Amino acid sequence: MPPTARSIRTASTARIRTTDPARIRTTDPARIRTTHTGSLPRPRALTRLHARRARGEAVDAAEVAAAAAAAVAGIVPKQREAGIDIPNDGEQGRESFVLYLRDRLTGLGGSSSRGGFQDIEAYPEFKAELQASMAGREAASVTTNLPAAIGPVRYIGEAAMAAECAQFRTALGDAEGFMAAPSPGILAAIVQNQHYATDDAYLEALATALGAEYRAILDAGFTLQIDCPDLALERHGAWQDRPLSDFLAFSERVVAAINRAIAGLPRARIRMHVCWGNYEAPHDRDVPFEDIWPVIRQAEVGGFVLPFANPRHAHEHRVFRRLPLADDQILVAGVIDTLTHFVEHPEVVAERLERIAESIGDPSRLMAGTDCGFDTSAGRGRVAADVVWAKLRSMAEGARLASGRLFGAR
Repeated sequence: MPPTARSIRTASTARIRTTDPARIRTTDPARIRTTHTGSLPRPRALTRLHARRARGEAVDAAEVAAAAAAAVAGIVPKQREAGIDIPNDGEQGRESFVLYLRDRLTGLGGSSSRGGFQDIEAYPEFKAELQASMAGREAASVTTNLPAAIGPVRYIGEAAMAAECAQFRTALGDAEGFMAAPSPGILAAIVQNQHYATDDAYLEALATALGAEYRAILDAGFTLQIDCPDLALERHGAWQDRPLSDFLAFSERVVAAINRAIAGLPRARIRMHVCWGNYEAPHDRDVPFEDIWPVIRQAEVGGFVLPFANPRHAHEHRVFRRLPLADDQILVAGVIDTLTHFVEHPEVVAERLERIAESIGDPSRLMAGTDCGFDTSAGRGRVAADVVWAKLRSMAEGARLASGRLFGAR
């Protein structure tokens, strides 16, 4: 028999308090609301423009801007139709979740390289098939044609950020929405340091620069999502040959840098996304969530966006029973896999939400979301657009079913 809101709260009274008014705009005391993690499929023409720019080809900036504006205007109503309560702009104007910053930061140039991931390198036959599947694909990348930090890094993207926020606000109206920006840690992993004397100095410079973007998103009235795949992904990436303790020390430095960047900003309107990489692969070298959660939970944010739909990490919500969220934090639980064309049945979604609600102890602090973005680098998405919308509709229906069981209202 599924747990009810009353039974969950009774079992967890030692660590649950009445819903904080600061969280009312994000959660609902009577139902599970829906959101997602960020990128959504881009129109093919826009994808081609982003891919060409990412390769360093000359592209008309006005053409990109016009295509992106049209895409944003179309993507917001599609999210509403699919049942998404807290949408975003689908990251339509960005070539990827992180490298759009090459136009908003000083000091980037030259080239850098990124090593492979441990789980892909361990399976050469799979690696060959993966490479073949991407050959000739019109797509941007966060593994090739990468810049480096070759000078002082400063933020110069105020005008671009303001235009992006205004574009989204026009499409959204007065409704609630979110916008994402990357963590300094993932930017440091992709855009390697060739200027600063130490990696810590580079990380601090990136955090200071990104702080301007964080503030701009909040000042525009949106929820800020800080994308931090580095806090899990880089264990089997840049830190694969180092002890776990070294990776955790790196993660602590990243979290501390983020905390400095968001100091004084409204905690309740900031959420952090952490994942093990948005790519289909064995993922059998992923660091367990229980190893990294003690570090991640040090972030001074109002909530976390975490993947619990994929086959490798679906069980790890149980960690919250031992190490709970802070009393004023929410969880956006990934209950939809962004790497498969299977459309999750609403009952599967509902079951996942009910189990996760039991682990966190209070369904009013739970939202339904996706494991990651559907197109984190333009053209790299694994799921066709029409299936994406079917998956999001199923998520919304599953959240409705779970709400009826957990809150007693349909």
